Amino acid sequence: MTATVLPGAAPERFSTTVTTMLYPELFRSLEAVRWDMETDIPWNRFDASLLTDEQAETIRMNAITEWSALPATEMFLRDNRHDSDFSAFMSVWFFEEQKHSLVLMEYLRRFKPEMVPTEAELHAVRFEFDPAPPLETLMLHFCGEIRLNHWYRCAADWHTEPVIKQIYETISRDEARHGGAYLRYMKKALNNCGDVARAAFAKIGVLMASARRTEKPLHPTNLHVNQALFPRDTVQSRLPDPAWLERWLDEQIRFDGEWEKKVVERILHNLSILFERTFATAQELNRYRREVTARPHRVADSVVDSV
Repeated sequence: MTATVLPGAAPERFSTTVTTMLYPELFRSLEAVRWDMETDIPWNRFDASLLTDEQAETIRMNAITEWSALPATEMFLRDNRHDSDFSAFMSVWFFEEQKHSLVLMEYLRRFKPEMVPTEAELHAVRFEFDPAPPLETLMLHFCGEIRLNHWYRCAADWHTEPVIKQIYETISRDEARHGGAYLRYMKKALNNCGDVARAAFAKIGVLMASARRTEKPLHPTNLHVNQALFPRDTVQSRLPDPAWLERWLDEQIRFDGEWEKKVVERILHNLSILFERTFATAQELNRYRREVTARPHRVADSVVDSV
């Protein structure tokens, strides 16, 4: 599943002082573990008695949601013209995210062909995102990959049909690897941008680690990204059933407080390593954010002062 951007001021341009490119190494590492849709998915183990129409509909919604990697990639390339290393990595990320959509559609094509998304339904989630600061967008995507990894693992537990269980387990591992790749670019940004990057990452980290305080799931595909299209400016709002995500999480796969705690812990753990400082709560991270933004090189005021 893809992540989008927080609308706001025009993107900040940050230097790429560190000259070592990450793309070649990331390409090789991701290529080494890439799975084959024909041979690594156990299609012959399908058990029709273990798949309901209700479950198939959630697979359909996830397939459409994953298709939104297309507009997200267009956004990334537009807002990161200054960074050819990161833009090159987008070729890998885009390929693998679109493959997630494709494998879910292939599952439906084989076993529930009447539920395969139409081209019009897929195209509906391709729309332009407003420009946003690239450092904040990077952090948002990092958190989105962590969250999606946990959503898909929870979905794999919910399903009993063997093939879709394997598919969700497989793509959840991709999402974890994508999060690791984004973390590498975040480390590079810290070397290049210092406190500007720290403040941007902490700002979004506080927001995404405070999801239990919000009514809606804090995933990038559920955020408003185009002011001119409001209220149909989230990916989820453009799906055939805009309310499906909350129902899937709360009533079907039951992504409960224990699962949410795991997401928050992973976000805080990784930021603790990144910033070389321990954060046990979002409040501690927010205090750090205020400390960083109080230094001479301030960034834009935070939207999360109330946390």
